Amino acid sequence: MSKRDTYESRTEELLLPIVESFGVEIYDVEYVKEGADFYLRAYIDKPEGVNIQDCENVSRALSDALDKEDFMEDAYILEVSSPGLGRTLKKDKHLEKSLGKEVEVRTYKPIEKQKEFAGVLKAFDENTVTITNESGEQVFNRTDIALIRLALDF
Repeated sequence: MSKRDTYESRTEELLLPIVESFGVEIYDVEYVKEGADFYLRAYIDKPEGVNIQDCENVSRALSDALDKEDFMEDAYILEVSSPGLGRTLKKDKHLEKSLGKEVEVRTYKPIEKQKEFAGVLKAFDENTVTITNESGEQVFNRTDIALIRLALDF
């Protein structure tokens, strides 16, 4: 397991009882390097959406737990936030909750001369994602997908 995977999974283990105590859920945890800095980001959610107080409560408790466990070698910046309205759908649980909703799909390579698609998320399995739009049904191999996120309607 890579350092990134280890940090993310250990953080999720520490985060689980914290989010349960504050009535929110873990959406995602990521450990990334941006420029010269490492970021440990915890995204939290609840059905009615999280507010700044939820983020602050979870951030303080998670920071204390991380300081106590002290398993990360590198200095990092901790961020706790909502995944946002145009949230990225990374995991099967994200896709499951988004069935029937408008999504945007971006592929690594062009398919029929385009890399961006939009439609309603109809189905998914371990190998494919299916959307429907005015063109009909489009099936994408998951290995071809760079990004899936909820579409923002303004």
